[in-house]
Amino acid sequence: MIKLHDLYFKPFISEQEVDDIVQRMVDEIAIDLQDEVPVFVGILNGSFMFVSDFVKKYPKPCEVTFIKLASYEGLKSTEDIHRLIGLTQDLSGRKVIILEDIIDSGNTLEEVHRIFENEGVDELKIATLFYKPEAYKKDYKLHYIGKEIPNKFIVGYGLDYNGLGRDLPEIYQLKTTQHMTNLVLFGPPGAGKGTQANFLKETYNLVHISTGDVFRYNIKNETALGMLAKSYMDKGELVPDQVTIDMLSAEVEKNAGANGFIFDGFPRTNAQAKALDNLMENKDSQINAMIALEVDDEVLVERLLERGKTSGRKDDADESIIRNRITEYYNKTAILKEYYATQNKYYGVDGVGSISDITERLKVVINTL
Repeated sequence: MIKLHDLYFKPFISEQEVDDIVQRMVDEIAIDLQDEVPVFVGILNGSFMFVSDFVKKYPKPCEVTFIKLASYEGLKSTEDIHRLIGLTQDLSGRKVIILEDIIDSGNTLEEVHRIFENEGVDELKIATLFYKPEAYKKDYKLHYIGKEIPNKFIVGYGLDYNGLGRDLPEIYQLKTTQHMTNLVLFGPPGAGKGTQANFLKETYNLVHISTGDVFRYNIKNETALGMLAKSYMDKGELVPDQVTIDMLSAEVEKNAGANGFIFDGFPRTNAQAKALDNLMENKDSQINAMIALEVDDEVLVERLLERGKTSGRKDDADESIIRNRITEYYNKTAILKEYYATQNKYYGVDGVGSISDITERLKVVINTL
């Protein structure tokens, strides 16, 4: 991850992949032009690195020139194209290949075609290193495309964000979710996860997503996912991970502007943890930490039996059931502890003491993230 001015960018295309793309374009164009001596025209500023690498790889004689057009302000391609440097040589009867770093809206390409209308060139072809098909609004043919990419802002390899990033040898993509802290809160039955989640969401302005609450909401409101989950539950079958992930994804989407999330009750397996990682990656974010409340078994049993006197839950009133629940938790958590520990994201916190004391311990961990 890198920061340019006020925004964060994540790795997108490696230096090696960029080099491979350029080489493939060189090979394709060299085969098409055969023994013709072309004029390669770079569009400044963004294409300078691409043009340099391209002509160094080009195996036959060629000429190179540049024109300078400006169309970007910040993150947006504007309708107003400024010609800052024009052509200085006669291109009559020549084969001209435009080397563009990126084509998105096509506004710059429109100006390029207008410039060359009266130059009397024998043939004009367009080669672009990157192309955003979702953003392209023109009808001009693109003869050579290095790589199609999503309609997201990128920097590196000549491309910039307000002047920064052109020098990077690889490509970075804008991280659209800029500042977000996402926590997986874990703890055995009776550890006080729900209580602590309420304090933490208020302290850090996070959204608490309890898997149980999400399931109940979807089933009660008879959403498509809720009905699908219920169909499995009614048959006594486990709800597939993907259904749960889709529910969580919908909750995350509802709160796209949140500072972050506390996930409670999910994941419970390695497969679910990987699915959650993929979900957050698709949202341009990540899980920052798994925080587990650690409480001695006997304390847990005592707490749950006490809670059972008022909660009305049968599984809080039977000591053998309680101990089975605790054992099941440890069997599952041991796997997840290793999963997050290998990413240096596992934090164990002493869950014994007053509610405020435990909250302070959790805050110490979160404040370091």
